[in-house]
Amino acid sequence: MEEDGQLREENQRLKRAVEELSILNELAASIGGLSSSEEVVRKILSRALRALNAEQGVVTLVAERTDNPMRTLVRSMITSSDHPAFHFNSVLLGWMTLYKRPITINDPASDQRFGGAVWDPMVRSLVCVPMLIRGGLKGILTVYNKRNSDKFTDDDQRLLSIIGAQSAQVIENARLYEEERALMKIQRELELASQIQSDLLPRGEPKMPGYDIAGATFPARSVGGDFFDFIPIEERKLALCVGDVSGKGLPAALLMTNIQASLRSEAFLGKRAQECVERMNRQLYHTTGPEKFATLFYGILDGANNTLFYCNAGHEQPYMFSGTGEPRRLDIGGTVIGAVDSMSFEGASVAFDRGDFLVAYSDGVTEAMDPNMVQFGDARLSRLIRDNAGLRAAELVKLIADAVMAHAGNAPQHDDITALVIKRVK
Repeated sequence: MEEDGQLREENQRLKRAVEELSILNELAASIGGLSSSEEVVRKILSRALRALNAEQGVVTLVAERTDNPMRTLVRSMITSSDHPAFHFNSVLLGWMTLYKRPITINDPASDQRFGGAVWDPMVRSLVCVPMLIRGGLKGILTVYNKRNSDKFTDDDQRLLSIIGAQSAQVIENARLYEEERALMKIQRELELASQIQSDLLPRGEPKMPGYDIAGATFPARSVGGDFFDFIPIEERKLALCVGDVSGKGLPAALLMTNIQASLRSEAFLGKRAQECVERMNRQLYHTTGPEKFATLFYGILDGANNTLFYCNAGHEQPYMFSGTGEPRRLDIGGTVIGAVDSMSFEGASVAFDRGDFLVAYSDGVTEAMDPNMVQFGDARLSRLIRDNAGLRAAELVKLIADAVMAHAGNAPQHDDITALVIKRVK
């Protein structure tokens, strides 16, 4: 009789092992070809509920955040009962984070390991197992309420542990694949935004009799917050600007395109430079948050009178070279635009004699740092411009950009590089 009992026990053990192997093979086959982490999780839960004859299941992915490592992301929950979805107990999460080992609870209310914990009254029993990758807790697999009011067994816990161990890497791979696809989508959108931004910049050099004019910008990222523009108003009158929007990347680029479009509208109203800047300030202040602002150098070049009327709103002061003396800095204007409502700005004018030229630029030029944290600086820029005063406008713009990038070397470019040159040649 004893031998018969041992034989029956061995047969049951073998039968259970075959059933478990079948469950695991079926699970591996069903999730192996899936790329969506949501689909993977739901397949895992479906197989786990069926294998353990449980009512509900949930996979909780533990967020990798140092400021709040206990924060969880519940990615999927399915139920085969009429009960509402149970919420994962934070005390149990803390226990699992600390110990990282399976646990079975068949009477939560009286379990002394969790004294004082508040459990959903509908939770009769549960099995909770860690989902580990190289010893790190990536998620937690939990099933609730054995059907027919039975209790979960050690075999249930062991099987769920195997399911959790098999599933952890599959979920992680699916999650990483989704992140990669999301990053690729963002990259495509950035490339499109970069192309749109490039299309909004001036195409070629503006034509004005007696003048050689050019400009260029080199964004630190795919898209940037620097901008420049040439806006023909009349045959011998040209509006021009160089600006720098607060922030970096796509948000700055969107704001930049808004400012640039508005400036083009303002330029055709025939207002003075300072009036255009005042209107831009009000518009930016009322349409953006308090943390958004921009610096702007805006000018109107009158080729008939060889005079530049300008307003400098907190921007880097352009150099005006005339003869062999020290360059003049164009600093008249006011503070940045978008920071204060109804700000008054001043305007000024500067005459262009034959051979005079102006160089406007963004702070990405002078503040560019080499690997030793040494800035390019105003003195280096002024000397570079003076030593190459005979170059054409486009050549001088390129020389400035090349010199800044050469100075930076292998140091990352943290800010956009923009330069604009106006030379009177006749």
